[in-house]
Amino acid sequence: MPSEGKYNIKAVSKMLGIQAGTLRAWERRYSIVKPNRNEAGHRLYTDEQVYILKWLVNKVNQGFTISQAVDVAQNGELYKEAAPFTIENTDRAAEMGNLILEALLSFQEKKANDLLSQAFSMYNLEKVIIDILGTLLVRVGHLWEEQKITIAHEHFTSSFLRSKIGQLIQWLPSDPYLPRVIAACGLDEEHELGLLMFTLFLRRKGFEVIYLGHGIPKRDFEVVLKEVEPKMVFFSCTIAENSKKTLEWANSLKKEFPNTAIGVGGAAINHISSETQKKYESFLIGNTKLEWDDWIAQKLKN
Repeated sequence: MPSEGKYNIKAVSKMLGIQAGTLRAWERRYSIVKPNRNEAGHRLYTDEQVYILKWLVNKVNQGFTISQAVDVAQNGELYKEAAPFTIENTDRAAEMGNLILEALLSFQEKKANDLLSQAFSMYNLEKVIIDILGTLLVRVGHLWEEQKITIAHEHFTSSFLRSKIGQLIQWLPSDPYLPRVIAACGLDEEHELGLLMFTLFLRRKGFEVIYLGHGIPKRDFEVVLKEVEPKMVFFSCTIAENSKKTLEWANSLKKEFPNTAIGVGGAAINHISSETQKKYESFLIGNTKLEWDDWIAQKLKN
């Protein structure tokens, strides 16, 4: 189970040597630490959260602004130094994902929101995106395909995650020196969560992403390609039966737009035959961050 908060804001203020008002301001502005609340509404901080705050205070004392310190933390440097809390990070992240999924499938939005906020306070942004939200996304897709949850459960979960990921996408800046890319769902795909996750990954890299979502007719999509002239286009497939026709479409688009790199990813790609994988190998972006990085780096060289 996740750690329960046990230090009130007055105690944490004394431990760290900073004002309680500063702690509240950091929580409000940066959300890197979001303590639990007791029944009376008072903040209660966990050991992990106190450690994070202490790390931030040390960075500020070294000359960083708090916004710079938060940015460094979210880029993973905090967790390279966080030896007391890294031994069981993988298992605890998986458990956190289980708890979020359980809350969402029980329509407990506040509980899911609190758990997700706690996850962001415990782990860096990429770990939450890939190891928690990404895994959760795949599991929800499988549950829906196997008819173990209703469409209502899937829609509620999707709506929650879409809102959270959308907020993160809007917050992240883009690098003007990187080319524009387009992100869209594959043919007949209506599930956007996989695409949102990958879009968030691209925004973290600094790409300006034109997010088209689902339901764009082929003819309209080609009009956008001609107008935007993106360096890369990404399609996401969650439903297995949509993957092959999306790959065929990607192949035809590549012939018409030879200077555009086209990638196809998503949970459905895991279920295509080895023959199809071999035929469309150059379009497959993989399922891990490392594979995504390698695919993008290779296309940027061309």
